[in-house]
Amino acid sequence: MTTDILPVAAPAPHVPAPPSGQWTVADYEQLPPEAGRFEIINGVLRMAPAPSPQHQAASLRFAYYLFLAVEVAGRGRVFTAPIDVELDTTTVVQPDVVVMLHGGKAQITAQRIVGPPDLIVEVVSPGTASYDRREKRDRYAAAGVREYWIADPGHRVVELLTLEGSDYRAEHVYRGKAIIPSIVLPEWQTPTELLFGDIAA
Repeated sequence: MTTDILPVAAPAPHVPAPPSGQWTVADYEQLPPEAGRFEIINGVLRMAPAPSPQHQAASLRFAYYLFLAVEVAGRGRVFTAPIDVELDTTTVVQPDVVVMLHGGKAQITAQRIVGPPDLIVEVVSPGTASYDRREKRDRYAAAGVREYWIADPGHRVVELLTLEGSDYRAEHVYRGKAIIPSIVLPEWQTPTELLFGDIAA
């Protein structure tokens, strides 16, 4: 594969499907760790491409600033990929950053997070953008994830989605010195540009 052809987040037909044809959490648990990074969305197994250095740099900075705002402030927990989040019996995802506040609906088990976190951050790349903005967006909303940030390192912007009923309301896209007006984290005061640092260099 040349550098002009990028992998995408796509179904994984090379992995034998369970007898029912629909993947469940129990089937997912049988996948060997060396098989790769997988998620299941509505019973469909999907394989995510390996993250790029730019993606990882952004994920780390989001996690750092969220860690300060959540864990250091004593408000909850912050986790980074790879960590499984079970949204229902046919959906297990590995978000880039997961925020769980005290008193929220999600629970930490020995194997994974179960239930909807309060906030999820996905750092998009050319190969995952449509997946993050369609399939994952729909599942996060249906599960009750209160807030969803879609971070785009290429354009150094963050799209804020807040849950309204059973669907997301798009707020605005934030960049530069703009501060994301989080409902989940009303004390958030980090300028958006700090979340991306110098990763474009």
